[in-house]
Amino acid sequence: MNKKFFGLISVILVFALCMSLLNACGKKTDNAGKDTENMSFEEIYNTASEEFSGNKNPVAIIVMEDRSVIAFEMYADLAPNTVANFISLANSGFYDGIIFHRVIDGFMIQTGDPQGTGVGGPGYKIAGEFSNNGFDNDLSHTPGVVSMARQGNQFNPPLAYDTAGSQFFICVADVSYSLDNDYAAFGKVISGMDKVYEIAKVATDKNDKPLVEQKMAYVRVDTHGVAFNEPVTIAE
Repeated sequence: MNKKFFGLISVILVFALCMSLLNACGKKTDNAGKDTENMSFEEIYNTASEEFSGNKNPVAIIVMEDRSVIAFEMYADLAPNTVANFISLANSGFYDGIIFHRVIDGFMIQTGDPQGTGVGGPGYKIAGEFSNNGFDNDLSHTPGVVSMARQGNQFNPPLAYDTAGSQFFICVADVSYSLDNDYAAFGKVISGMDKVYEIAKVATDKNDKPLVEQKMAYVRVDTHGVAFNEPVTIAE
């Protein structure tokens, strides 16, 4: 009788332990192991920004709809107007709810178009801060580097140099051979590169658009109290 009783208790305890472990595994957590499942997107951002409070550079924090976080630092010494533009857009809420509309595994993941089609922008352009456009920017397009997308012109490339707006991409491979000197790299991922690679591998349609939306829910930049001017823009 006692043996059966203690055997039953043991089974119950083991079952309870297994359920506890399963529940723990199912929770969303940030890089510090904090439970983010019941946190707002803004609270997740605030928690993430604390982690990078000692960074001397402004840090952009992307909170994805699934509550995962991608953070990248930005280099205002290399691309000052590009960084000022991103900060202005992000901290006005411009990027909230925008999807990654172009994903190519082995190349990059691209977002920043409010239309989600690849042709949208903020209603203005900015100059391309890269060497072939007269800017001293030696940040190479290697995995994790963040750069500005822009239009192209195969017949007269310089005509498209100053056509960036709000769209940007994150490299998932070394593509320096094709993008260096022609695109304004301005940052690099410092946390969440696993999520970047995960997005790069999702199934896409013939236009490289993910079949399942990969949406940024909340995007802000922690400037650590440093004030940045509004960007110099070019009317469309």
